[in-house]
Amino acid sequence: MVISTLPTISEDPTDPAANGEHHGEDCEDSASKSLAKSPSYRLSFRMRPDDDDEPQDWWFASTAIPLVAATTGPLANVMSIAALITPWRATYDPDYIGQDSTAVGYPDPRWCIALNAASLVCGVVGNLFLLFNFTRFVRYIVALPMTILFWYLATGILIAITISVEKHVPPHRPDQTYSQGFWHAIIAAVLYLISSMILMINMLGYFLGHYPQHFELNDEQRNLILQTMIFFVWLAGGAGVFAKVSDQQYVDMLYFCDVTILTIGFGDFHPINDTGRGLVFPFSVGGIIILGLLVSSIHRFAREMSRENIVKTHVEKRRVQTIERSVSSSFELRRQQDYDHHIKPDKRPTISAPFDLKPRTVTFDVEKTQHQPDLHVGRPRRLGPVSRTMSSGMKTLRRAGSRRRKLLLLREEKDRFTAMRDIQNSTRTFKRYFALSMSIIAFGLLWCVGAIGFWKAEMKSQNLTYFQALYFCYVSLLTIGYGDLSPTSNAGKPFFIAWSLIAVPTMTILISDMSDTVVASFKRGTFTIGDWTVLPKAGLWRKWLDKRFPWLFRWLQKKATEAAEGKRIAQGFAVGLKTDPDNPNPPPPTLEEIADENIKDLNTMARKLVSAIRRTASDLKSPDSRRRRYSYEEWVEFTRLIRFSSLPSGAEMEEEEEQGVIEWDWIGQNSPMLAEESEAEWLLDRLCESLGRYMRRDSAGNVNGDKGKGNSKVDRDVVSIL
Repeated sequence: MVISTLPTISEDPTDPAANGEHHGEDCEDSASKSLAKSPSYRLSFRMRPDDDDEPQDWWFASTAIPLVAATTGPLANVMSIAALITPWRATYDPDYIGQDSTAVGYPDPRWCIALNAASLVCGVVGNLFLLFNFTRFVRYIVALPMTILFWYLATGILIAITISVEKHVPPHRPDQTYSQGFWHAIIAAVLYLISSMILMINMLGYFLGHYPQHFELNDEQRNLILQTMIFFVWLAGGAGVFAKVSDQQYVDMLYFCDVTILTIGFGDFHPINDTGRGLVFPFSVGGIIILGLLVSSIHRFAREMSRENIVKTHVEKRRVQTIERSVSSSFELRRQQDYDHHIKPDKRPTISAPFDLKPRTVTFDVEKTQHQPDLHVGRPRRLGPVSRTMSSGMKTLRRAGSRRRKLLLLREEKDRFTAMRDIQNSTRTFKRYFALSMSIIAFGLLWCVGAIGFWKAEMKSQNLTYFQALYFCYVSLLTIGYGDLSPTSNAGKPFFIAWSLIAVPTMTILISDMSDTVVASFKRGTFTIGDWTVLPKAGLWRKWLDKRFPWLFRWLQKKATEAAEGKRIAQGFAVGLKTDPDNPNPPPPTLEEIADENIKDLNTMARKLVSAIRRTASDLKSPDSRRRRYSYEEWVEFTRLIRFSSLPSGAEMEEEEEQGVIEWDWIGQNSPMLAEESEAEWLLDRLCESLGRYMRRDSAGNVNGDKGKGNSKVDRDVVSIL
């Protein structure tokens, strides 16, 4: 269905565009400019089918909003249950006028109870339709409108009841007041209204074609929905059991269960008999476990959403900026434009190939003319000393030219590698501090806004100031619960239940985010102090002296070397460097050494491939494999081993799934540094793919041109690692 609204554009006969005088690009430019200047707008509805696999956007509306509604919906149901079974009006104790804790409720009119029950039914039915939507038991286009409709009905009924009670049967003040049930109804109406409104945003995104008509939920998100429902069933059911065994109001026991599961423990409510004390054991343990699982699922969901949408957007922005800076001159820009214009759309370009070290220069072959017959003598011409010197010099010059180009290409690729590594490091820092900043903002809002709510709710009953409300909220967020301040008003307790179930998990997530930033910095600081003081680290003072006072470090090192050599001479040992037995692995080669190396034997490369697989597998077993970062020189060697087994040009191409990943660009979208897995995991997969290609070529008789023959030494190495 498409709804389009465009204003009528009058045609001017003197307008060249109207007479067709503009052609080609000029006509298109003039039309686009005229449309851009005109106050036109277009509203297009495009409902995508269920099996649509086109790209999706509006990620917050498509994924986050339904899960938020699935969390607030059960909470609204619990609040609505408390509003139904609790009288909305209460009478004060004559000796304690104004103290809500001493007020006793009296029955509500029948119409109020009936409408209250109807609102609860509407809320539960709306929640069931949302659950059916998640499980695809009912179609999206049917289930979601039904959820919105029923929640709006629940909201309207609760608002109508509260207005009617206030107008027709209000409590007689100052002897009477509204009970906790009344305020539970108001909070339930607010939650139903917010949930319905955000679900309408989700439906709008579907109507505009931003995502198909179903929720793509992974296992973590399904667990979040299930854990949310179990938690609120546990909370509401536990409150009913404690109200029965303790002979107290359901709303008071709901508040008691909330304080118990959140481990705050103000002490204003507690079990009054042994049965209630015995039930605390299983209820508190089960509730804390369910809450911990729920908070963990919320944290993983928030982290996944930020990684998939915000962090990746940040990486892409930095990557595009880096590419734009790399094409700085007009020559580079024209060359890139020409390359993009002439490239075939169905052919993937060869990118990031610093290891395809084939000579790309035109050279003069002097050796061909060395044995040509002499036209004057009629026999092969002998090369004199000057000719032999010139031939040797041309060979050296040709090798030097090839080496120079290899080295230049390697250095250019290293610049791109370094740029992507900088993006990777900045992204890691951005990801940590973005999550921390979001948690701090959420914590600050819940702290300050919650303090305003408690200040207004408890001002009459406790004469609470805003600073005292801030103190109370802070103590509650940290689950300290001194008990000197606690909600006592009929409005404060329901507000505390709703606020604490949102604020305390947020505080837990904040502490978890601080473990990667603030706590990690504090840990590094303590280690640094220990390295410099009570637990000195070997070589630390040496590095500091070399950095701050290099002349003094060289002088001390010279004196120490002379003393050591003199001692060895006196003892009769040879003077010189010795190989360190603790570090048998040589350092990675430099770019100059890589440019000089020219290995053409496939069997040698295969043996190197086997050793590289062993090395990456060993790196993958280490505890810090996720943080392992290889240098550019190491990546050069790994990439050569990945690409040496690829099919030669002119051979029949394999399927991409069989061929594996061979080409990539360091700052492209297929960069290994943008992969989800660690560098060791990525490299191990690519090296194993290269091993598979080599073995297929060897079995097909394409290795070294010997059909049907394999290399026994390489085969033994392959079998040893498999």
